[in-house]
Parts: sequence; structure tokens; C-alpha cells
Amino acid sequence: MLAIGIDVGGTFADLVAIDAAGRTVFAKSPSTPSDQSIGVMAGLDELARRLGLTVADMLARTERLVHGTTVATNALLERKGARVALLTTAGHRDILEMREGLKPDRYNLRTPPPEPLVPRELRFGVRERLMADGEVVVALDEDSLREAIVAIKEQAVTSVAICFLHAYRNPAHELAAAERLARELPGVSVSLSTDVLPQIKEYERVSTTVVNAYVGPVVQRYFAQLEHRLGEAGFKGSLFVILSHGGMAPVEEASRLAAATVLSGPAGGMSGCRRCAEMLGVPDLVAFDMGGTSTDISLISEGRVSLSADGGLDGERIALRSLDIASLAAGGGSIASVDRGGVFRVGPQSAGAVPGPAAYGNGGTAATVTDANVVLGYLDARAFMGGHRPLDVAAAEAAIDALADTLKISRIQAAAGIFRLVNLKMADGIRLMTVRRGVDPRRYALLSFGGAAGLHAVELARELDIARIFVPTTASVFSAWGMLTSDLRYELSRTHFESGSRSTADEVRRIFAELETRASERMRGWFDGPMTVERSAEMRYGEQIFEIDVPLDGIDFDQPSLIKDIEARFHARHEELYTYASPEQEVVFVNARVAAIGQVAVPKAEARAVAASSARAPRSRRGVFLGAWREVDVYALDDLRPGDRLAGPAIIEAETTTVLINAGDELAVNAQGWLDVNVAKARST
Repeated sequence: MLAIGIDVGGTFADLVAIDAAGRTVFAKSPSTPSDQSIGVMAGLDELARRLGLTVADMLARTERLVHGTTVATNALLERKGARVALLTTAGHRDILEMREGLKPDRYNLRTPPPEPLVPRELRFGVRERLMADGEVVVALDEDSLREAIVAIKEQAVTSVAICFLHAYRNPAHELAAAERLARELPGVSVSLSTDVLPQIKEYERVSTTVVNAYVGPVVQRYFAQLEHRLGEAGFKGSLFVILSHGGMAPVEEASRLAAATVLSGPAGGMSGCRRCAEMLGVPDLVAFDMGGTSTDISLISEGRVSLSADGGLDGERIALRSLDIASLAAGGGSIASVDRGGVFRVGPQSAGAVPGPAAYGNGGTAATVTDANVVLGYLDARAFMGGHRPLDVAAAEAAIDALADTLKISRIQAAAGIFRLVNLKMADGIRLMTVRRGVDPRRYALLSFGGAAGLHAVELARELDIARIFVPTTASVFSAWGMLTSDLRYELSRTHFESGSRSTADEVRRIFAELETRASERMRGWFDGPMTVERSAEMRYGEQIFEIDVPLDGIDFDQPSLIKDIEARFHARHEELYTYASPEQEVVFVNARVAAIGQVAVPKAEARAVAASSARAPRSRRGVFLGAWREVDVYALDDLRPGDRLAGPAIIEAETTTVLINAGDELAVNAQGWLDVNVAKARST
């Protein structure tokens, strides 16, 4: 039987198939932004060809297909979601524009106000009111609701978000409004805050619910198309989707909670990173994922990923828990330009999948990072994508020449400048994830993946004084591979807004027990294998206005000291994040959270033969620019075996990625067949 992972990015769809013996086969197919399912099916055709099967035979043998998608991401970034109306408590319809009263750049007096996803004329106040404890003060006014529904019908709305004040304490009014909407507007999608994010904080709740309503119909339509195409092709197994928290869920759950798919693609890579930390025995990793349009950076500390409820995208707040990932506009397709002030920049604009870099030969003329790598000799134009898609060197040179003429420098200086600038930009991104948080990146190893990462990883590590780099054999399709290491995950939360001194152990036990029962029942509806439960709490000091997520694993909930034990865990976590704790201050519980985790069997790692000797003959030599032109050895990744050792400068080529090491760098092939690089400058300091 097979398990297949599919990650659709901005430039390529990546596919990985793993069989019961651990044999791994992967393929790439150009993304099709207008309908991602077309690119997915084209990728499945190529994957089947590489397996020596028909698509129907391959899908008939596939018991699990795990998918990471950028459909919700693109809908939000491009503002191509549904036409949404908002039903909220009378007097509160402007919370979407008022936000939390803060600007993203508070000292920029010219910052324009953000454009809300729901314009004011589509935000309707309904007469009703609940107290903070859920008590009904003003019953839901049916006439007020009817007037709003009539107006919604006239405005050709396709999706409605419902978010009443304090509904997380009592969902009755939201449920009643949803029932009436379903009767009177049966074709309209409805998102309830009590279903999407049933917890305290009005702006976060309404914003997340609106995002869900905005991307929901687009995501649901895409999954319906994909399921139809897969069914026609012969797939009868289970289709799962990676959610932003790194766990997977059935496609029906992903359709219901569409806002949780906004960081679907990068989340698969983080699941793979966690698995890598286990396989390598290296608990501290900086995950560096450089693709065609962006770079994603995150941390694995002590073998664990970090989850946060502080996420968002393109200025829209999404308070669902997601992996802590920083995304930069730096990828192989990032465009180099000179602004009106004469400043040389790389990004944030990207050539994307269409037309792509000039070297792709699809009509692109702007100089990109990929074009610079071609001009510098780092990429073999004839061998790109295994020779199936050779690069246009003349087009790359013409694009770089146009930029060089603007800067009045040579072609090589311009290409080297692009390479250096994008590396500095990515190094700054890693510093934001580490140094700015009190973490020393020199204690970490760099895990390099994504199709473009291998050419930049060594110089990036050298810039940061990181001594060691790992490059998996599946680096170019790593997020798709990582999806196959993900577990099923279902999360529930409940607001419990009390100080520790006013909470009782029995009350906290009851809340967590109820959440665990509900989460476990939902998980058992999806999965009958081994299951675990994770507990956590969002807490803060009394004078603070933000919470931190505090894992509660290892705490004995049967102990009389439960409240003190949870508070002690909070103090320790606060000190870990911010280098100080204040045990004398009041501690406030805000939200209790439970995750039910269905532990899916992880595919075996493929066994690799050990090299008979550590010397390996290069496949060829070619000229590359490393401060000056040099002839360097070129090795095929597929020819390397565990135990092989190489000294830089050298290039290691695979069908879909290339790795560059420089003079003084040393490379060894580990037991998994992965590249283990010691970086010269970092090792000597």
C-alpha cells in the first residue's frame, strides 16, 4: 500500500509516495493557480509514471492521501474570497475596522487604515445581548434579524459570518440566527464564531470568523473539485488536509474550518522537521524552507515545535492555533530591482509560476534569484528538472544585463549582488526568529529544504555562525514528505477567565475533563488507532494584555496542588520566552485547551547501502563564480552513499534541487543518505 503527500506551492506542486518498505518516489509539476486540482492531477500522472504504474493502479493502492494547499492563502492575499456579510450585536458592527485600536506601524502617521474583508454596508447589527457569563439580557429580536436577512438577500452575499457578543459563553442566539439563515438563504455559507473560535476577545473572534466565511466557499469548492477528480481517477482511500497547527484532519473538517488551512503548506514542512529531529538525534534545528516564491523559517527546540494563537495573514487576524512560522518574500522567483532612490533590492515582488524567472523561457524578463544562480554557474541549465525542463541561459543573462545596466555594473557583479542580498534578507529573518527572542542560533543546526534552499544554505549558515547543516534527500519536496509524518489532530478550547487564587482544582479538572471527552469523541469518529491527549492553557500576569501558551503535559491533575503546579509552569514558560518571571504577581487563566491526537503510523525510512569507501568520483566539473571563476567538482546526489565524504568547493545535484558548498566546507553522507555539512567559518570560530 502507498501513502501520498501533496504540497501545492506558488511555483510547483510537490508529490511524494512512500510504500510499506519505505521506498520513496517523488515528482514535481507546475502549479496551476487558476485551479490547483489540475496541477495536482498532472503531478499524480508524473508520480505514477515514476512508480511504473497507471494512475488508476497507483490510486487503487493508496490508502492515505495527505494534502497541503495554498487555496485559502491565495484567496486572502489576492482578495478573491466570497462576498461576506457580518451579523453581530447591535452597536458592534465596526469592531472589524476599529480592531484593537493599534496600527501595525504605530509611528507611521500616513499608514492608511486597513480595508476590512466585509465593507460597512454588509455589516448588520442585530438586537440581542448576552452578559459575560452567558445570561440573556436582551432576547434575539426576530424583526431585527429579518431586516438583516432581507438586506443580505438583496446584496447577493455568498457567505455570512455570525459573531454575537459573549456568544462563547452561550451559543443560543448564534444557533438561532444560523437556523433562520439556512431556511431563508439555503445556498449561502454560514460561519459561527461559536463553531470557529469559541473563546474570549471580541476582535480576534470576529476577525477569525470573518476570515473563515471569506475563504470557506473557495476552499470548499476546491476540495469538491479535487475529490471529484480523484474519484474519477480511481481513488477510494482517505483524503486528509494539513491544517495550520501541523496536524491533519479529514477533508470535511478542513472544509468546515477553512481558516485553519491558511498556513497549510508550510505546516507540513514543520511536521517533517520534528520527525527529522528524532531521526538525527539533533533536538535543536532552524528550519529553512526556500521555495519559488517565499522562504519559511521556524524553530525546533528540544525536539518540539512551537504553536501560537497570534497568527494572521495580510493584516487579517486569525486567532486559531498555528505553527510559529515566519514567512519572507524571498524565493527563487524573487525579482531584483532598483527603486526610485537608486537602492538595489531583491523582492518582495515575485515572478511566480507564470511567467516565472526569465530562465524558464515563459516570457519573463525581470531578473530573479534563479536567473542569478544560472549566470553564476550554480545551476546546470541542461539538467534542470532532470533535463525535462532545460533553462534558457540567454534569457537569464539578458535579464541580469538589464539590471546591471541600470546599476552601471557588470553582469557578474549584478548576479553576485542578487545572491548576496537574498542571503542577507534570509539571515535577518532567522535572526528575528532567534536572536530577537533570546535564542542563540549558533546552538542550532540548519535544516535546509525546499527546491531553492540548497544553493543558499551554506552561505546563510556562515553569515549566522551556524556550524552544521542537514539536507534531506527529499529536500525539494520536503513539505510533502513531512505531511506523511503528521498525526491527526483535533483541538478544542474554552474560556476560563479567572485568577489562580479564585480558581479551584475541581473546577479546572472539570473543564479539562469535558474538553477531553468531546475531543476524544470527535477523534474516534475519524480514527480508531492509538490516541493521546495534550493539555495546555493560555495564561498571563494580571496587568498584561496578552497571553502565552503554556503546555501542561507532565502535570498530575489529581494532585491537590494542581493550581500551584499550573502557575509554576506558567512562570517557567514566561521566563523561557522573555528571560524573566514575576512569581509575586497575580496569574490569570484565560483559556483551557485540549488536543486529541490520532497517532498515524509513520512510513519507514528507506534503507541505504553503506559506501565501500569514503572517496567518490565526481560526475563532471564546471565553472562557477565563488568570488572568482573556479572549476569545481559536480556530484550526483543519487550516486552518494552513507559514509561518503567530500570537501568543498563542490556542487551536489539532484533532479529537483542543487546544493553548493564552498572552499573549506566538509560534507558527509549520513546513515539516511542525507547531506551533513560542516561549515568552515562557523567551525573555526
